[in-house]
Amino acid sequence: MRITTAVPSDLDQLLAFRVEAASWISKLGSDQWSRPYPADRLLATIEAGTVFMLRDGKRTVGTITLTPEAEAGLWTSEELAEASLFINKLTVSRDYAGRDLGGRLLDWAGDRAYRSAARWLRLDAWTSNTALQRYYLDHGFEHVRTVREGGAVNGGPRVSGWLAQRTASPAPSGFEDQTPDPQPFEH
Repeated sequence: MRITTAVPSDLDQLLAFRVEAASWISKLGSDQWSRPYPADRLLATIEAGTVFMLRDGKRTVGTITLTPEAEAGLWTSEELAEASLFINKLTVSRDYAGRDLGGRLLDWAGDRAYRSAARWLRLDAWTSNTALQRYYLDHGFEHVRTVREGGAVNGGPRVSGWLAQRTASPAPSGFEDQTPDPQPFEH
């Protein structure tokens, strides 16, 4: 399997991943990703070069977004002063479930963060999705805190405010990395 940088023609596949993941998560009792993600915002992240695709032959089987920008209101100014990369929208096709491809994508992201001189690999997860939180803890992340207020609508409850991080470190993912070398972190 290989990792490539997403291109605009991957947009439909990324939107399909989101629908597939939302359906699966809903069956587990979570409302995570129940609202459609705006295609124009997703296309902007593709064009920014922060979306990566995991491919098995000609088939796209997973995706991860890795960016130096944090969602507003989650991390403190002191934390934001530390060199960090942030994970978003990690998704693996249900056809490839049970192979720890998500864990390997996390390792790839941690290695990429390390190679860009970031100190931390960070993420925010759905506040009520304890199974997802456990998944990240099982993959070496440490819970930092849960931000419950300051959501996007009138400062109401935040739905994705469970914050976690792990040290950026070299880690073999076993994937063929066909992405450009990461840029050194500038903060």
